[in-house]
Formats: sequence, C-alpha cells, structure tokens
Amino acid sequence: MRLRTLTLPDIFQDQDKPELMYAQAGLDAEGIAKVMQTELKPSIAKWTVDSVYYYGTGCKDPKNQKIVRKAIRQVFPGAEAHVSHDLMGAALSLCGNTRGIACILGTGSNSCYFDGRKVAKNSPGLGFVLGDEGSGAYLGKKVLQYYLYNTFDEELRYKFDVKYTTDVKDILESVYKRPLPNRYLASFTLFLAENRGHYMIENIIEDGLNDFFFQHLCKYQESWKLPIHFVGGVAYGFRDVIKELCGTYEFELGRILQKPMDGLIKYHSK
Repeated sequence: MRLRTLTLPDIFQDQDKPELMYAQAGLDAEGIAKVMQTELKPSIAKWTVDSVYYYGTGCKDPKNQKIVRKAIRQVFPGAEAHVSHDLMGAALSLCGNTRGIACILGTGSNSCYFDGRKVAKNSPGLGFVLGDEGSGAYLGKKVLQYYLYNTFDEELRYKFDVKYTTDVKDILESVYKRPLPNRYLASFTLFLAENRGHYMIENIIEDGLNDFFFQHLCKYQESWKLPIHFVGGVAYGFRDVIKELCGTYEFELGRILQKPMDGLIKYHSK
C-alpha cells in the first residue's frame, strides 16, 4: 500500500512522550532517526511513503532543517523530505491557501500574518520567561503566583492542595532546576479548566489571553481586515474567552482547532 504524503506536525513535542522532545533538542540526525524508527515506523509499516512533511519547533533555522531532513531520509529512503517550522504548519492547517492571522496557543504561544503562501509577518516570540503571553506556561505561572503569594481564597487554596501534593520548595525546584519548566508550568492550566466560574480563575484566563491579544494581535494591521484563527489546547479549551475577546477587539474569529493535524491532512491531500 502506498502513502503519498506523511505529515508530521512536530512529533517531537508530544507531551505524552517527553523523550521525543529530547531527541529533537539534541539536534542529532542519528538520534532523531532512531526515535522515528522506534516510535513512528512500526505504526505505518504496511505503507510505502513517497513524501514526508515535517513541521517542528526550531525548524525555522536552515541548519536545524537540514538535520531533521537528514533524519527523515535515513528512515524513509527515497521519499521527498520537506521540513519547516511549527508556525508554518499552523498557518497551513488554519488558513490553507488563504490570507489570515494564525495563532498558536498551547504550551507556548506564537502568531503570524499568513499571506496565503508564506509567513509574511511574525510578532516576536520571546519564550516562556519573557513572553509566551496567553500560553499554557503563561497561565500556569499565574496559577502558581496566586497560590504562592497566598492570593487564592480559602476555597481555591484547598482545591489546589488536594489536587497537587506539593510545596513551595518543590515548585521552585521544578521551575528553576528541573528539565522542561515550561511544560511544568503549563500543566497547571488543568486547574483553571476544572475551576471555571470562580472569579479568580476567570480573571487569570481572561487577563492572560487578553495579554496575547494586546501584545501580539494588535500589532498586525491585518487583524482588523482578516479572520484570526487559533490552534492549540489552550485556545480550544478556553475558546469561549477567545470568542469574547475577538468581539471586544472587533476581530473576525476564524477557526479554532485543538490540533493542527486535521487541517494539515486536508491541505496536503489536495
């Protein structure tokens, strides 16, 4: 059986398999190929792959593209290997061949103006320490601040203590000394989702997403002319707040997807 196109939207950022992220972080072609051989190849063993499209974090850098492309060719010899960055993947998934604003709101955040062919404008991405407004890491950081500063009322503090068996020392070590602090911070968005309706929870969500709108979407003059699309777990989970903010800013809301795969499959199947 032949599979003309295999689309990989950053498999190395799979939150259920952090070892995949480490493989890409090392940017070693052999290491990446090994992970693909063990984690991906067996699941499509019955297929003959002609083309592979990969969209990954860090793959805006041509050097990183070359490394990932080499790994793909090791695993799928003879197949065409196309490598681009995750924001391009999001734009194609959300916009297809049409113009629009594409936004990622997941563990991290990013946005761009997509002109139907390429990412024409990109608001600076400063990472979870200085930026990532509206992301899971950004919102999770607010949850921990409310908890550690003793801002939560008695009800929320009790719920936090019941859900998370942790303390100040463990939290600080997880943020400042252990691997993947951005993912650790983002894990606390679940606390927000489980406690919707409480005014403090709603304030964290609304303020965090509004920071993304103000710091990034308002910087594109196209935001008032074109639909604004979103992809990512945070965007999908808090889509009601995003809809309200689009109304407040007089933006046209486009699509909100939890994951980019459906849009990418549709795009590459044309």
